[in-house]
Amino acid sequence: MPKKNVVVVGSSNTDMIIQMKAIPRPGETLLGGKFNIAPGGKGANQAVGAARAARPGTQVIFVAKVGKDIFGEQAIAGFKKDKIKTDYVFRNSKNPSGVALIFVADDGKNSIAVASGANAALSPSDVKKASQVIKNADILVLQLETPLETVQAAIEIADQAGVPIILNPAPVQKLPPEILRKVTILTPNEIEAETLTGIAVKNKTTAAQAAQILHDFGIPIVIITLGAKGAYLSTPTVRQMIKPFTVNAVDTTAAGDIFNGALAVSLSEDTGLLEAVHFASAAAALSVTKLGAQPSAPKRREIIDLLK
Repeated sequence: MPKKNVVVVGSSNTDMIIQMKAIPRPGETLLGGKFNIAPGGKGANQAVGAARAARPGTQVIFVAKVGKDIFGEQAIAGFKKDKIKTDYVFRNSKNPSGVALIFVADDGKNSIAVASGANAALSPSDVKKASQVIKNADILVLQLETPLETVQAAIEIADQAGVPIILNPAPVQKLPPEILRKVTILTPNEIEAETLTGIAVKNKTTAAQAAQILHDFGIPIVIITLGAKGAYLSTPTVRQMIKPFTVNAVDTTAAGDIFNGALAVSLSEDTGLLEAVHFASAAAALSVTKLGAQPSAPKRREIIDLLK
């Protein structure tokens, strides 16, 4: 079986998490929280999610930038532990590694603030250094926690090489048509879909309306993730709600990232789209049952067991 390559371009953060009964409101101080530190960052979460979901023989390659500090060293050590190729995780002496401060309430909801640090210094020239691995990828995964021009540079390289592109438009921002029309699969959640389309996504009908607007930009496949309600898959031939898995949610922090990593791996293995979305949904469901971003990413065997 030929070796598969999944390339993720994106952010790496260290998450500092406080578990509280409720998320503090502006001006409010709450006592009694439990503190944890865990590796995170949307790009790194997707890379780890992909690596753990992959079958033997699939190589996940991460393109990112971290600081020359303890957080950067710990991040790279973690990637290597998950057998992620780190040749293109660049070190930056001018900026610290990215940090996220996360409040998690008892009901699993969260509030997140991010100091981008070295992530904001990941440049188009860095991406060009990784151009050969992007061109040789079976699939490219991107999010928006690094500069937009860097995301666009990676998209251009992949598009010219005919590599399928998954873009998770988070944190959400308005995107130019020249980016959107080169994306193969767009994976917004409800809020991101609403920002991009103006349609408040509440159910299958409104999800279909939002998806159609995104198709009109030239995106062939749209997957709107709907949390506990599942996901909506829209292609030129399929319009379908994907049922959720029922689990006890502890922390939803990285569910979307794990979904995208597992989706990329499944598609790289030449799985059908519908089956790949089910695989990704199972991975995301398992991730919300554990605290932390990367610590919550399930292994392949766990995903397959849930699918059974």
